[in-house]
Amino acid sequence: MTMAIAGILVSMAIPSFNSILNSSRLTNYANDFVGALNLARSEAVRRGVSVTVRNIDNYSYTHFGNIAFSGVNWEDGWDVFTDIDDDGKYEVGDVLIRTYVALNPVYTLRGNNNFANFIRYKPLGTSNNIGSFVICNNSDGLGIPKANSSRLIIVDNIGRIRMGLDTNKDGIPNTNNTASSVSNITTCTP
Repeated sequence: MTMAIAGILVSMAIPSFNSILNSSRLTNYANDFVGALNLARSEAVRRGVSVTVRNIDNYSYTHFGNIAFSGVNWEDGWDVFTDIDDDGKYEVGDVLIRTYVALNPVYTLRGNNNFANFIRYKPLGTSNNIGSFVICNNSDGLGIPKANSSRLIIVDNIGRIRMGLDTNKDGIPNTNNTASSVSNITTCTP
């Protein structure tokens, strides 16, 4: 009888534990990305040169030896580096500051068109553009945010980074401060 009761309690606890684990992983990934953006901004100011955060895409890296990456999305990883010629590419003369590894395959991290491949911070701490990034647990493959499965990261017109709010408390970040489901992000690809 005791084993049966213990089995029932464990079967009830596992879904809750998975939910907590997924939420924690999503928060950690969002914090890592915001940390990378803040690192780039502070290094641009400190060094007096442009610093870029770029998704690891179809170009090879000499700092990884013979390994070449072929990802095209932010979830494949990203680099923070000085960008002497302001072209958004890591090349000779640039200094690699930090590399971030790929996210778990069920998570997506995408920038809007303004940040499809990179974001650059200038020596005054301003970014090259305004826009947003969405990170999602996309385990169902539909690309549609569900409650407590996504985060919105916003870069404003002077380069500051903030997390999107959930003003209507439905577990999905809102694109503005209007407390309605109409203002929810609607896709994992902003």
